Amino acid sequence: MSLKNKNLSIQAAPPTMGTSIALEAHARQAAAAKAAEEHALVRKAQEGDRQAFDELVRRYDRDVLRLAMNIVHRPEDARDIYQETFLKVYRNLHRFRFECSFYTWLYRVATNVGLDYLRRRTTRREDQAPVPEEADGGTTRDFFDRQPQLNPSTNPERRLLGQEISGRIQQAMKRLSPRERLVFEMKHYEGMRLRAIGDVLGTSEETVKNSLFRATRKLRASLDGLR
Repeated sequence: MSLKNKNLSIQAAPPTMGTSIALEAHARQAAAAKAAEEHALVRKAQEGDRQAFDELVRRYDRDVLRLAMNIVHRPEDARDIYQETFLKVYRNLHRFRFECSFYTWLYRVATNVGLDYLRRRTTRREDQAPVPEEADGGTTRDFFDRQPQLNPSTNPERRLLGQEISGRIQQAMKRLSPRERLVFEMKHYEGMRLRAIGDVLGTSEETVKNSLFRATRKLRASLDGLR
């Protein structure tokens, strides 16, 4: 490469770096603007503005319902958790002090409702029965359904094996404590970082890590025969 070309290459680098810095600054500004907008929306809702509260529900209703589905795997139970979550948020919105983001606080309420549900379910024999297999055309998605598949309809043996694995996983999940299961769900189904899970559950990252370790160890022991 000639000296002239080298100079051109060196001169071309700063704009690329500058563009990256500008994009990062723009992203921070956008995040700050979104946080400020949400802050104002929460303030209005706390003052009794029903439209503001409805807007908060609209923004996060899918996230709450998805979290509930990942916890209980049954649409009817997930809807109960969803409704109870937003009812508690509505009744306790005046207690929100902006010490964390509204999203984190909302997730904390939803996870507490989910934990209470799991605790109640473990004390009721009728709720300890295995989840029945869904009928054809059902929409419930479990762990195996969420995994990438290579056209299983063309391979009946693979599909039957998948159903068997799914059932084993569901049974193994029931052996976890409510908190262990919730941490596992939030990490592997919601894709949340350990620190974020700790913020939601109101505990330390180290405690979350220990819960995840225990859950993983129990699941591996229960599913050892699938290796």
